Amino acid sequence: MASLDSFLFQEIAASIFIFFITRFLISSLFVIQSGRKLPPGPKGWPVIGAIPLLGTMPHVTLANMAKKYGPVMYLKMGSHDMVVASTPDAARAFLKTLDINFSNRPPNAGATNLAYDAQDMVFADYGARWKLLRKLSNLHMLGGKALEDWAQVREKELGHMLHAMYESSKNCEAVVVPEMLNYAMANMIGQVILSKRVFVTKGEESNEFKDMVVELMTSAGFFNIGDFIPSIAWMDLQGIESGMKKLHKRFDVLLTKMMKEHEASAYKRKSKPDFLDVVMANRENSVGERLSMTNIKALLLNLFTAGTDTSSSIIEWALSEMLKNPSILKRAHEEMDQVIGRKRRLQESDLPKLVYLQAICKETFRKHPSTPLNLPRISTQACEVNGYYIPKNTRLSVNIWGIGRDPDVWEKPLDFNPDRFLSGKNAKIDPRGNDFELIPFGAGRRICAGTRMGIVLVEYILGTLVHSFDWNLPHGVENLNMDEAFGLALQKAVPLSAFVNPRLESSAYVVLS
Repeated sequence: MASLDSFLFQEIAASIFIFFITRFLISSLFVIQSGRKLPPGPKGWPVIGAIPLLGTMPHVTLANMAKKYGPVMYLKMGSHDMVVASTPDAARAFLKTLDINFSNRPPNAGATNLAYDAQDMVFADYGARWKLLRKLSNLHMLGGKALEDWAQVREKELGHMLHAMYESSKNCEAVVVPEMLNYAMANMIGQVILSKRVFVTKGEESNEFKDMVVELMTSAGFFNIGDFIPSIAWMDLQGIESGMKKLHKRFDVLLTKMMKEHEASAYKRKSKPDFLDVVMANRENSVGERLSMTNIKALLLNLFTAGTDTSSSIIEWALSEMLKNPSILKRAHEEMDQVIGRKRRLQESDLPKLVYLQAICKETFRKHPSTPLNLPRISTQACEVNGYYIPKNTRLSVNIWGIGRDPDVWEKPLDFNPDRFLSGKNAKIDPRGNDFELIPFGAGRRICAGTRMGIVLVEYILGTLVHSFDWNLPHGVENLNMDEAFGLALQKAVPLSAFVNPRLESSAYVVLS
């Protein structure tokens, strides 16, 4: 019996192998016979294609591949086609010229298992529901007027963080930067969405939330074999989907609790509704699209996770680079002392005058983009780019990290040099999606909805931390570890821990009532 089972298994395995080889050959033959030329790229393996070639740091691997195969590169990923854009011109071709053709997301395990089966804003198809989610988010949380309305929330929550850091300095305790930032940002977002600080004290609960956010961003960034070979997705060979399902349950419990508590306190907010109140009151648009409770829960998941993790990772990278380059930190201090002085905290109205701080932020966006590979898109129709044929249903990845490290685009790209943005051709480059040399938030219709908020948070929080404290590495740490940990958001592999010393008058560290 055992030998028979073994024989059947081998026959089934051989049949599956032959099936995929046949499909691959027929697909390739069709492209050749039609006279259409695919972009160059690595050949990959039978059946699974280029998946094993990507390794643990796909953004680095793909950047190295682009040096050999060019700015538009084709990879066979299991049974799917994928193209990678690796230069500003190639990114512009896909995200601007062909934007409407690449406005949808491909189906994947992250959308299914984490984002309530793509019921959110990040993974939803381009259409009426996505537009409604995006409109409500822009009008009442992420857009310019909304950001102005909630400025006091950011100021007050930052006051809590500064006070805690001030107390740590008096006790000679090191500050673990990502924990501190995630705690503060989750509370900022919580006050806008729910009219409450979601974590009253920094402790086990807030650290668990941070760990959950990092796990979500990490697992959603994996190249999951089941996404590219759907017929074997049920096997979950990497264990990614089972982990996603467990994490989703934890988030769902947290979000359900938040929404129930919010509903119970609705009577307190009649004079000043928060974001969730507004969304609940405007769940339907003029074309009859109505948001379900699942849509709203999925939207909150987007806002809490992306809103905390992406901005905090950028700030952590910026502080790390300044600790490695003390002259940059010193120059930032000098600018702030001249513009603001040391008798008060930095205010958001000071930011336009802090030209060097803005250059530091742009240089961090360039060298350490929070999203190294843009969230994947998929072609609705076949098209042509740079003379190459791009089939229908081809997945698109833009290597934002690779563009930022390209020596043909940037002089000495591995150096952290904010001066590159102060004069010359780069002086007017802006990270909001129009200058394709610097697109940390993506570009086109599916540009990150929180672009404006992300830039404000990074400039304001980073500026406040730099202005308020002198920063020093722990005793004995001479070479700061700058290794990356790949995910949807590019984390530091070793979290930044540092000692701070107050630079301002003691009254600047008092929490506002």
